[in-house]
Amino acid sequence: MEAVERRRVTVRGVVQGVGFRPYVYGRATALGLAGHVTNTPEGVVAEVEGARAAVTEFCDRLASDAPPLALIDAVDHCEVALAGGAGFTIIASRSGGPARTLVSPDVATCADCLAELADPADRRHRHPFITCTHCGPRFTIVTGLPYDRAHTTMAPFPMCPDCAREYADPADRRFHAQPVACPACGPRLRLLAGTPPREVAETDPVAAARRLLAAGAVLAVKGLGGYHLACDASNEEAVATLRRRKARGDKPFALMVRDLADVADLVAAGPEERALLTGGVRPIVLLRRRPGAAGGPVVAESVAPGSPDLGVMLPYTPVHHLLFGLPGDPPGPGVLVLTSGNLSGEPIVTDDAEALERLAGLADAWLTHDRPIHVPCDDSVVRVCDGELLVLRRSRGYAPLPLTLPVPVPATLAVGGDLKNTFCLGEGRRAWPSAHIGDMDDLATQYAFERAAGQLGSITGVTPGLLAADRHPGYRSGRWAARNAGSRPLLRVQHHHAHIASAMAEHGLTGSRQVIGVAFDGTGYGDDGAVWGGEFLLADYTGYTRFAHLAYVPLPGGDAAVRRPYRMALSHLRAAGIDWSSDLPCVATCPADELRLLAVQLSRNLNCAPTSSMGRLFDAVSSLAGIRHHAGYEAQAAIELEAAALNATGAEPGYAFTLTPARPAGADGPLTADPAPVLRAVVADLRAGAEPPLIAARFHTSVASLVTAVCTAARERHGLDTVALSGGVFGNALLSSACAAGLRAEGFTVLRHGLVPPGDGGLALGQLMVAAARGTTTEHPQRGEAHVSGGTRQSA
Repeated sequence: MEAVERRRVTVRGVVQGVGFRPYVYGRATALGLAGHVTNTPEGVVAEVEGARAAVTEFCDRLASDAPPLALIDAVDHCEVALAGGAGFTIIASRSGGPARTLVSPDVATCADCLAELADPADRRHRHPFITCTHCGPRFTIVTGLPYDRAHTTMAPFPMCPDCAREYADPADRRFHAQPVACPACGPRLRLLAGTPPREVAETDPVAAARRLLAAGAVLAVKGLGGYHLACDASNEEAVATLRRRKARGDKPFALMVRDLADVADLVAAGPEERALLTGGVRPIVLLRRRPGAAGGPVVAESVAPGSPDLGVMLPYTPVHHLLFGLPGDPPGPGVLVLTSGNLSGEPIVTDDAEALERLAGLADAWLTHDRPIHVPCDDSVVRVCDGELLVLRRSRGYAPLPLTLPVPVPATLAVGGDLKNTFCLGEGRRAWPSAHIGDMDDLATQYAFERAAGQLGSITGVTPGLLAADRHPGYRSGRWAARNAGSRPLLRVQHHHAHIASAMAEHGLTGSRQVIGVAFDGTGYGDDGAVWGGEFLLADYTGYTRFAHLAYVPLPGGDAAVRRPYRMALSHLRAAGIDWSSDLPCVATCPADELRLLAVQLSRNLNCAPTSSMGRLFDAVSSLAGIRHHAGYEAQAAIELEAAALNATGAEPGYAFTLTPARPAGADGPLTADPAPVLRAVVADLRAGAEPPLIAARFHTSVASLVTAVCTAARERHGLDTVALSGGVFGNALLSSACAAGLRAEGFTVLRHGLVPPGDGGLALGQLMVAAARGTTTEHPQRGEAHVSGGTRQSA
């Protein structure tokens, strides 16, 4: 007789909310095993008893055959005493103890559910909340662990007998699907309109909403992680109305399309982009416009003016599919603008009462429902660069999945920066970057940050004993960390060091060897009090050397220079010794009174912080070339400079920076990359009649050549051959690709971001790694900010 044994199996990872217990049940019963399975805060725990060969097969193949949404970190099993009994059961979840399991992100509606949604014979025909084990809301409805209906915002909706029968049936694909519901027992969709908003008496709220969209209305639509604002993307008046109400400026809107074919004439999508658009995450994918395709009857030109890309996503909830209409429905808009439900700069709205108040001046009607959103989660934004994924905003579909760290870290909370804020929790070999929070200059965003930090802590079980923040003394994120640190140490991390550490961590570097870090962005607080942003660092996790940087120029008026790129152009021209001649576009666009004021301001160095920012140099060249003089949103001038470069024809040489020591010969100090020769060459091209696209392309080439030249000098001096590219400027795919190609041609290993944003949305991961590596702080007596003991290594 074959030997019998019993084993306890613990599975850790994303194993709750993905159909893992039903999967375990099916596998055990197919092998004739007795026992049970349950959810616990630690993960999924099963005990199986039966023939030794069957038990061994069960354990060996548990991870390899797991459900598609599961991500297995570990499968541990040990032999326990025989218990006897027959049959296998799913038993009630166990509570108590620290959370050590992972929560699944929200997942786009699957093909099986979509087929039922469109089937008039199915009892869930047109059900706006159709879901199953393999799709639907997860992260945004979880209120606690283990993941059971009672710990989600579906708790107020008791299952009807039909749903309860499916939930309990091992043969049904909704077996133990926690959000399961139907029209008889699930959440209810409503359409509200009027002043004050009242429910519209409609048997089909979605059909009524579709008619409103077709008539040019702006609609607030409650989604998975918050409200969106929607309008007909082909209706110029509707798009302009939404832009004006939202105070959006010229910032591009995202599009939701019924099918990619609807915009095929406007954008190019390769196989990688198509896979992202149609997969389970369904982020906003930035797609390059086809040459000459600015807009037309399908998409109004004002959807994304001046942008080289259109941000496109496909429907990912049943409500979205219903808004576009099922076969046989009256036609509605085929392409929608779908943007976050908020005023620009505010966090996305999730609360129903708040939506009626805060969106009252933005929306004409509200398509809403009564299932609460527990966690705000905006849409993710990605692009494909050189065939590889580049996440620019990591949120829905990716959060709250953890990253695996190359070295273990203590329980740490890194609070990120003030723009595009995300925070990061870490412990052991895991780091949990938060979903996108937003810009911390708004009080509502700061409240959202605090709520999200508490929620992520509750589902990860991480209680941080160490905090990390940016060194900028005015950052609100840093002030929050200081207020909430208590007796816990707070470590301040230099902005660009965090950028490079983030890229290192994403690529699994242990920090045992330095990398050459190229950190290009708009703003970062430097060790000398200047505004850094064009940095070449020799870095590991414990510290860095500033090997080279862009030459300092004055930043006249601080934020005023960011909003008016012509100010940066004028500053760069003056630093390069070039007269402010009226034939230059940046001079011609500056009002005469302001021009006189700027001349005095720069000559006397009044309110002119020095900056080495590469982002501001992009702004300056954009204005100097006559492309963009006023920026209505972050990086607009740089984005339009990239768009112009993409339209250049012919292979042309780039301009040349001058590399010089910052100190006299023989002295120890960083190299300086002087852009003055670049500015002089741009002016010469302008006066020779060169078109803006040619100037833009030459400038991109010059920056890529500078990166290769400086990294080559660093290799010659220090023997380093790995380069990490980070910072918001590397969201520019044209520049990123050119830099990577030039470096690889010279034999460098190039690290670029993928799942972690290169901009400030990736800062927190780098802060976490640096703080964990350093570990002690001292208080700076002058600025009153916490600095890491040992400081930074400043010599090259």
